[in-house]
Amino acid sequence: MNPYVPILFLFVLGIGFAATSVLVFAKIGPTRYNRAKLDSYECGIEPSPQAAGGGRVPVKYYVTAMLFIVFDVESIFLFPFAVAFDQLGLFALIEMVLFVIAVFIAYAYVWRRGGLEWD
Repeated sequence: MNPYVPILFLFVLGIGFAATSVLVFAKIGPTRYNRAKLDSYECGIEPSPQAAGGGRVPVKYYVTAMLFIVFDVESIFLFPFAVAFDQLGLFALIEMVLFVIAVFIAYAYVWRRGGLEWD
């Protein structure tokens, strides 16, 4: 038996479940629309054509999301290293120390620039 058959089976099962869920909900779901449901959701604030402050869009949320991604990628690299530390040897240890130093420098830069402060 090919080792990829179970993976293919789960992939097809997942796609089938998603498609079935969408089709069933479209048939049996409620279809009562009104003006409030068709408006865009703005957290209770009326949407305006121009952003507050003269058209500038605050990017604080996007910076926070990018910081999360950077430190999430760090954890993705550190967990497998910790699991296979015995088999990797000294070279991998040096590489991981350099990686952690690079991430720490990025963290210090963000901290100094005020990226972690929420005003």
